[in-house]
Amino acid sequence: MADKASSPVGRTEYQPLYAQVKSLLLKRIGSGGWKPGEMLPNENELAAEYNVSQGTVRKALMALEAGKMLIRRQGVGTFVARHSRDQALFQFFRIVGLDDKRLTPASKVLTQRTARAKSDQAARLGIEPGASLHTIARIRFLNGIPAIFERILVPTTLMPDLAVAVGSEMEDEMYVIYQERFGISIARVSERLAAVAATSEEARHLKLDVGAPLLEISRVAFDVNGRAAEIRVSRCDTTRSRYAADIE
Repeated sequence: MADKASSPVGRTEYQPLYAQVKSLLLKRIGSGGWKPGEMLPNENELAAEYNVSQGTVRKALMALEAGKMLIRRQGVGTFVARHSRDQALFQFFRIVGLDDKRLTPASKVLTQRTARAKSDQAARLGIEPGASLHTIARIRFLNGIPAIFERILVPTTLMPDLAVAVGSEMEDEMYVIYQERFGISIARVSERLAAVAATSEEARHLKLDVGAPLLEISRVAFDVNGRAAEIRVSRCDTTRSRYAADIE
């Protein structure tokens, strides 16, 4: 049974009640009070627990569903969303074909090591400079062609025994691994784009000339509690693809 709410809804807060309930539910999911795939109590039970109306709870649940943190199954109940490979790609992979059709990448891990966080990396992750990081380098293939050279940085304190199979094709997306192995659900990402030139290492793996133009996507991924969980730097050959984002 999940733990009870650790803090009550404050009726004098500026935030609307439903937003406060949403925040408390998110905090509970992020702390492991409800696991991925677990069913939440029904609306009446949640309303009684948080001392709000059923309508307020419903609005909070709908907001979390819209943010893909919950799945509501008619006549069954409300469940914590579980990342799947397809869902993670649909939500977070923004490279499409020149015809705007979605592409499904295949990934091969090149190396996994540990390193010390540089000052800029530490600032982005909210950790101390010099803290230990998992560093993973991989190639992502689009339609069988190497198209993305990627480096992934994850604090070891967050996921101490994170390990991927070097030299093998990855079956799961990283965000599926984070959730299934460590209970860390990625809720949002922040990305910055830049035009860069291929290094010798990137050119070798992507079968390009050194200095060839690449699109760099520098991303920080945040979990449901707003904690930075990953830095990902993707350097993309956009000869046969492009970046696409919908802004609402």
